[in-house]
Amino acid sequence: MEKRVLVLNLDHSPVAVVSPQKAIVLLMLEKANCLSVYELLQIRTVSRSFEYPAVICLNNYKNIPFRGVLLNRVNLFRRDRGECQYCGSRRQLTIDHVIPRSKGGKSNWTNLTTACHRCNVLKGDKSPEQAGLTIQTQPFKPTLAHFLSEYAERQAEEWLPFLNSRLVQ
Repeated sequence: MEKRVLVLNLDHSPVAVVSPQKAIVLLMLEKANCLSVYELLQIRTVSRSFEYPAVICLNNYKNIPFRGVLLNRVNLFRRDRGECQYCGSRRQLTIDHVIPRSKGGKSNWTNLTTACHRCNVLKGDKSPEQAGLTIQTQPFKPTLAHFLSEYAERQAEEWLPFLNSRLVQ
């Protein structure tokens, strides 16, 4: 698996994650500076060899309107680490409304959680307390930095110094 490159805005806020090829193009066009590289990795072309960038910073501030992390099935399962928030199972995952829609619950980050089919059927149209279930992690609205730091812990520890200050936001 190829390593990805974290792109930071001029104020060091995360903007994107790009391929190493895209990062090299930004560096060659002097649109970005390299802040960190993956040790012992190189990108080779026919005529040149480049250090493998891990984190780059844009030279000009890009005013990118960020509307938050998109609420969808993939991101919800990612936030909940791909496990049922009631029993910890990783099988037959579904989306559960903590406060059922029939009782006025909304479809938003703080009311949706990942549940296995068994727990979702058991809970039915009740609150977790009424169904005798306990939520392991309270639903929350994740930030981009939350997802990026999760990726960094698994794949790119070189990113962590650039993300740690953003986790509290």
